[in-house]
Amino acid sequence: GDEQLAQLDYFHINTITLGIVSVALLVSVWLPMPQRGMFFQRGEGPGAAKVEVEVEVEVEGGAADQTVVRKTSRGDAGRSGGSCGRDDVIYAGRQLWRSFRESYSQVVCWSLWWALATAGYNMVFNYVQLMWDHVEPSATSSVYNGAVEAVCTLVGAAAALSAGHVRVTWTVWGELALGAFSSVGAGAVFLMALASSIWVCYAGYVLFKASYMLLITITTFQIASNLSMECYALTFGINTFVALGLQTILTAIVVDEKVLGLDIVTQFIIYGSYYAAISLVFLIRGIYTASTHYRRPEQTETMREPEPEAETPSVDDLCASERF
Repeated sequence: GDEQLAQLDYFHINTITLGIVSVALLVSVWLPMPQRGMFFQRGEGPGAAKVEVEVEVEVEGGAADQTVVRKTSRGDAGRSGGSCGRDDVIYAGRQLWRSFRESYSQVVCWSLWWALATAGYNMVFNYVQLMWDHVEPSATSSVYNGAVEAVCTLVGAAAALSAGHVRVTWTVWGELALGAFSSVGAGAVFLMALASSIWVCYAGYVLFKASYMLLITITTFQIASNLSMECYALTFGINTFVALGLQTILTAIVVDEKVLGLDIVTQFIIYGSYYAAISLVFLIRGIYTASTHYRRPEQTETMREPEPEAETPSVDDLCASERF
């Protein structure tokens, strides 16, 4: 079976995990609640200013329908209909769409890689234990799966920390870096799929996870540095949702026995091909961006974001220019 420093069975391991999660739950209960919402009830916190919002209301009557623009105070809006009235819904929908559009106009490439790569990473992470058991059955030999996961965590943390010491013009080289390191991840997944030695399979997994942790750290920083703080939850939430949606589709097609139901080796070949496709797309895009920079370097200067402004964004400018 899996070699461990402490000979614990799955019951005790699950008990420890449940205890840690329970402590985290208790800590979260004591965290302070937000005083105001971004889209709903923005003006209900203490000291919050009332903001007038123009709401278009269609009025039927006469020869033709008329559209009346009515100004509503955000502090008073929705009181007649509870905490979330019709005006609140209209206001929230418009601000949500505006935030989505302005946020992704700056980080669409980084967010695309986030969603695609995270879906592939989750598939490899979820099924790598089956691959290891295929290469070296744990019932007949000693394996070190737990130790390898610990090493991966340390190597991934070191790779993430090293990203902070890299000085690169990411507007020029970012997409090329995503493509290059994604190709490393693709090669590592192919190595795991075709390896006959468990140690080679372990090495491929460490390399794959380190490359992913490096890129996800850089991607997170680039997305966050191009957004206002109020848009963080929206953007990262949508990215995670898309990643989980892609993971669900991959699981239903590749793993589910009612569809393809492929063996574990074929699954990893597909995951490697998936990462290779991501790498190819971003390599092509990165080469185009870099070549454009060297042909017309002044365009890259205009792509660089200005320094963040000291003043706080107003209510009407939820995703205002707070760029790095």
